[in-house]
Amino acid sequence: MQAPKTIEYFYSAHSAYAYLGAWELEQIAQRTGARIIHYPFDFAPVMAAAGGKGFKERSKAHIDYFFGREMVRWAQIRDLPMVRHRPTFHDNPLALANGAIIAAGTEADRLSRAILQAHWRDDADIADAAVLTQLALDLGLDATALLKAAGSKDIQSQHEANTQEAIARSVFGSPTYFVDGDMFYGQDRLFMVEQALHNPFAP
Repeated sequence: MQAPKTIEYFYSAHSAYAYLGAWELEQIAQRTGARIIHYPFDFAPVMAAAGGKGFKERSKAHIDYFFGREMVRWAQIRDLPMVRHRPTFHDNPLALANGAIIAAGTEADRLSRAILQAHWRDDADIADAAVLTQLALDLGLDATALLKAAGSKDIQSQHEANTQEAIARSVFGSPTYFVDGDMFYGQDRLFMVEQALHNPFAP
């Protein structure tokens, strides 16, 4: 019996476009039977390694378009509620939220969507353990065990390994998906991800 296809999913827990693509990614996995492998990574070092500019270094026109008009349009296309401003706590550390997703194991799909939604719909501080605890409880998870694991040495070592893996594989943005080693950057490429699961693109 042939093993199910996998979608390697590189992203950060605060990523606007990961949020916008999260439910479509879930539907693709359901339609194709593919398994999503989560690689939450630390955003800043991955961007620095790729030569990307920090938010403060980008032009106002770029910010207004890519983090303004474009997000509004995609929120409409995906039918997702979304704050119309940069989230209040957007620059807070990602280690705990990313760690919680890693620690969630088979529940990573659900917890990941809940964290992204809390950040981009509810303007929540996803670096706050109390916020993450409530999200886990809402999903029926063992929040105490999850948060303890999220901050543990083993999970944070995996978080660092994910970050280094993203750098090694030339990831330059969030979200990025791989199907059989073929890279697709951005949730607007999810239709290509689905096609690749059925019929890989020519080299």
